[in-house]
Amino acid sequence: MATSQQPRVALITGSGRRRVGNVVATFLAERGFSIALHYHSSAAAAQTTVEEIRATGGECEAYQANVANSHDVDAMIDQVLARFGRLDALVTTASTWDTGSLETVQAEDVLRSFQVNTLGTFLCCRRAGLAMCEQPQGGVIVTVGDWAIERPYLDHAAYFIAKGAIPTLTRTLAVELGHRNPSVRVNCIHPGPVMFPLDTSDTERQALVASTLTKNANCPESVAQAVLALIDNPFVTGVCLPVDGGRTIFAQESTSRQRPI
Repeated sequence: MATSQQPRVALITGSGRRRVGNVVATFLAERGFSIALHYHSSAAAAQTTVEEIRATGGECEAYQANVANSHDVDAMIDQVLARFGRLDALVTTASTWDTGSLETVQAEDVLRSFQVNTLGTFLCCRRAGLAMCEQPQGGVIVTVGDWAIERPYLDHAAYFIAKGAIPTLTRTLAVELGHRNPSVRVNCIHPGPVMFPLDTSDTERQALVASTLTKNANCPESVAQAVLALIDNPFVTGVCLPVDGGRTIFAQESTSRQRPI
């Protein structure tokens, strides 16, 4: 465990702009973590968050990388380790999301989704996980999937194909990394309608709330709370946790499809 002189360090991919990853970063910063923000193109938004976290007394740096590029990923992890001296947690919220009917989906669409959502997750997890294996304290990785891979809806074939690989990736890396260092754990969160896009209509919002068993939605802090629980519980690895208000098991159809985090 990190001491008061050595706060735990968390890298959150896709946390530059105001989406769920950004909420996770702020949540962990409030609980004493030093934060490494990752962004691809949202430099200004990432810098704003860096300044906000620093203003409250926290440590935070922003790092740019294309997660689908292994050289970018390796450089980012190297920079994080050089800056903070350790890496205790990785949360992979970076993703891409495109819609289109099956008739219009092209090979390039599937490949792009795979490169960011699947390969990008793998590259970050492998590099960070192997670094964690070299640390006596180990570390924790939390990947991010999607509840709807269990019940896919229309017009998202490329996205669901890519996200559907995340549970297998999670279990595989839990075995691989845990074999190298038993203190390295890998788990997955499958979010439901946890954060509404700004252009979500009132009708869409009502439908998304109705689609849950808990009858509430738009609660990104629920993902952050789950992330912290998975980081702090030393006896949980290789699991996929729905954070979806019961959406996975509740078959009522929503009139609006949830956009991913």
